[in-house]
Amino acid sequence: MFVTAEPVVNIAHGVVAYVDRPVLRDVSLAVPAGEVVAILGANGSGKSTLVRAILGLVPLRGGSVRLFGAPLKRFREWRRIGYVPQRMGAGSGVPATVAEVVASGRLARRGILRPPGSVDRAAVSAALTAVGLADRAAEPVATLSGGQQQRTLIARALAGTPELLVLDEPTAGVDASSQTAFAEALRGFVGTGGTVLLVAHELGPLQPLINRAVVVHDGKIAHDGAAPAPVGHHAAPDHDHVHPHAPEDPPGVCLT
Repeated sequence: MFVTAEPVVNIAHGVVAYVDRPVLRDVSLAVPAGEVVAILGANGSGKSTLVRAILGLVPLRGGSVRLFGAPLKRFREWRRIGYVPQRMGAGSGVPATVAEVVASGRLARRGILRPPGSVDRAAVSAALTAVGLADRAAEPVATLSGGQQQRTLIARALAGTPELLVLDEPTAGVDASSQTAFAEALRGFVGTGGTVLLVAHELGPLQPLINRAVVVHDGKIAHDGAAPAPVGHHAAPDHDHVHPHAPEDPPGVCLT
């Protein structure tokens, strides 16, 4: 893995507003290489907006973002980042197999015109194994459960061999076995020196992997440090961490 002296992610005094409604207010966050950082908060707190602003998917009204030391506006090395968005089915009406969806994660590395080679095939195979879907590679992705489709999207991101993995609520609304598979896949990625920035409502099986938790409340960072321990029924060993989640974005906002 490439290691940079600069933070992998650095947002300074970030401000985001939809129309006249402020969503992020003077937010600053630096993520060094090799860290696993969880962004936590209630629905509507601004946590998903924060990662989208970092990736340039929503514009800043104020402040700045740097990725791998480069200003966001000049950053072009998107192959270094794997992104898994929130609540996005892998099927999307396209009659593709699991392996074909995962292989699309190699496009940023090899380009559209060059056919896949042995390195690409090995990366796809390793990604499928990492998320526990090697035995489903030839199946239509639309036939998988929601949790398996989410695992397919994570495998697609891993197939691109990124240095930074950004995940927006990867375990929201999926089964316990898929959550365990997510945790194992992330453990392998972190073991190679990868950096992870993930949004979560609660951590579940991911808790042991987290180096640092950032809690967003009302558009501001209310805590930056150790991950808070689960309490009440969330701490029960048989709690499956599956909850419905309302969209954070106000009506009319559409992000790709």
